[in-house]
Amino acid sequence: MIPGVRVERIPCGEVSLEVARIGEGPPTIFLHGFPEAWISWRHQMKAFADAGRTAIAPNLRGYGNSDKPRRTSDYRLNRLAGDIAGLAKALGHDSIDLVGHDWGGIIAYDVAARFPKLVRKLAILNAPHIRVMMRALVRDPDQRRRSWYVFAFQLPMLPERAIMKPDFLDRVIRKTAVHPERFDDESLAAIQAVVQSPGTPKAAVSYYRAARAPSFCRDVVQAQTLVIWGEQDHALGTALLEGIDRHVRHTRIRRIPDAGHFVQQDAPEEVSQALLQFFA
Repeated sequence: MIPGVRVERIPCGEVSLEVARIGEGPPTIFLHGFPEAWISWRHQMKAFADAGRTAIAPNLRGYGNSDKPRRTSDYRLNRLAGDIAGLAKALGHDSIDLVGHDWGGIIAYDVAARFPKLVRKLAILNAPHIRVMMRALVRDPDQRRRSWYVFAFQLPMLPERAIMKPDFLDRVIRKTAVHPERFDDESLAAIQAVVQSPGTPKAAVSYYRAARAPSFCRDVVQAQTLVIWGEQDHALGTALLEGIDRHVRHTRIRRIPDAGHFVQQDAPEEVSQALLQFFA
C-alpha cells in the first residue's frame, strides 16, 4: 500500500506488536484509534518519510497480528502506555515524537504523562484527555448522547457481533466523513481485515470495558502539544477541547472545520503539513 514500508512483529515487553516502519531520520510513532489499524496513517507516513523522518505505526495491542491478551484488565491504560514505551525502547529510541488519534490519542496523552523524558513533542487528533472525557460523560448531556456506544460496548457479545458485520467499517468510517471519496475501497478493506481478524473485535471492545477501572497517569503532560480537531465529529464534540490545559501544560489547538472524526484521512494533506510544521 505504501512502497518501502516494512512490517514486522516487535517484542515490546508484555506483548509483541505488529509494527509498520518507513523512512530514515528522527522517529515519530503514530497510534491509531477504534476501529482502525496502522494503515489509517498511510498518508502521514509517506509524508514523514518524504520529509526525512522515520514513521513508525503499530497495530495496537489486540489488533491484527499484534498479541491479544484475553483478560479485560489487560487493556487498561497503564498497560497500553507501557506497550508504546516498550516499543520505543525495543527500536533503540530514548526520545520520540508521538501522534495519536481517538484511542491512540488517549494512550498518547498517558504515555507523555507517564514517561515525560521519552516524548519530545505530542500531537493529538480528535481524542479527549481521559479526565476531560470522564467529566463530560457525567456533566454534559450532549456528549453522553454522542457517546452512546461507550455504554453499549459494556454489553456482552453484541458489540463484537456488530463489528463483524460486512458494512461495519463503511458505516462507521466512510459514511461519517466529510469527504467520503478520500476513504478508498482498498484502504477500508485493509483496515477491515485487521479489525475483523480473529480475536480483534473482543480486544477492541475491551479498551472500553477496561476503562471502567481508572488506570491513567494523573501527572500533567509537560511536552509541547498540538491538538488537531476535525469539527464535524459525530462522536466527540468540540466541548471536549475545554479544560485540556488543566492536564497539558503547553497546548495549541488547530481546528479543521471541514473534517470529521477520522481527520487524518478526511483532511490528509492539511493534517500532514500541520504535523510536520509542529515537529520541525
